[in-house]
Amino acid sequence: MQLFIEAIKDLTFGEDVGRLFHGRGGCYQGAEHLCLDWFAPVILLTSFKPLTDDELSVITEALEQRWCELKGDTPINLVFQYRAGGETHTNILKGEVPEKHVVTENGAQFQVHLLKGQNHGLFLDMSNGRQWVRENSAGKKVLNLFAYTCGFSVAALQGKAAEVVNIDMSKGSLSIGKQNHLLNGFGSGARFLSHDIFKSWGKLTKLGPYDLIIADPPSNQKGSFVATKDYARLLKRLPSLLAADGDILLCLNAPELTIDFLKGQVAEYSPSLKLEQQLQNPSMFNDVDPNKALKVLRYKQQSD
Repeated sequence: MQLFIEAIKDLTFGEDVGRLFHGRGGCYQGAEHLCLDWFAPVILLTSFKPLTDDELSVITEALEQRWCELKGDTPINLVFQYRAGGETHTNILKGEVPEKHVVTENGAQFQVHLLKGQNHGLFLDMSNGRQWVRENSAGKKVLNLFAYTCGFSVAALQGKAAEVVNIDMSKGSLSIGKQNHLLNGFGSGARFLSHDIFKSWGKLTKLGPYDLIIADPPSNQKGSFVATKDYARLLKRLPSLLAADGDILLCLNAPELTIDFLKGQVAEYSPSLKLEQQLQNPSMFNDVDPNKALKVLRYKQQSD
């Protein structure tokens, strides 16, 4: 854990949300179970192994010291989350968490919730994906599958998209997504469909075709999407929703599945799609084994 304590000495806290320390990438021996995230004005410490009281005390003291160096007398806000199997335990160690917690990323605002479960409302490793969408959506009709809290939709509208269709089974997530749109001044331009994607092809077809489709599904969520069997189902249908020369962003965040798995699925079930590029993850998410990290591939519909 010494490498983690040493890294804390060099931390900076900017205006934007982001990862501060990524032990999960395996680049810091002895700290593979630890991550630090900055959800201004709150630091989130996450451990995937139990921490003793002494270990937690040493980490807290190091964070307080660095915070004091940079922020002076401003109180520190520190949340600790321990994850093990399907269990999650979250506690406020220092300070407080805003009741309405809004963070910024590249000029956009998002509502987050650090004290509720493992998913906080914004996946930080996908920031480059949102930036790509922001830069490549002008005038386009966008389909955002597995929309969650609609971060991609906000990015698309920032990039002057003509329209975005968001679809997700979770009404709660879409409700937060609507709030995210309002936070950014987007009172129109987006649809929100709380449907099962696999039962909504007729609706999605009627609203299409789409110039850009984004598919960022959960990797293993029973009742929603299991990548090993459901990516094939998805890829059989997606090309029919895509406009000529349209783009698809395919995402996979499953450490046990390699990039070759996703490429193989596309080759078998969507042979009309051509691989254009792999989007790089943010540098703070470096991994000794890239196959275990988030994988984002851009494909293009080949013209006849």
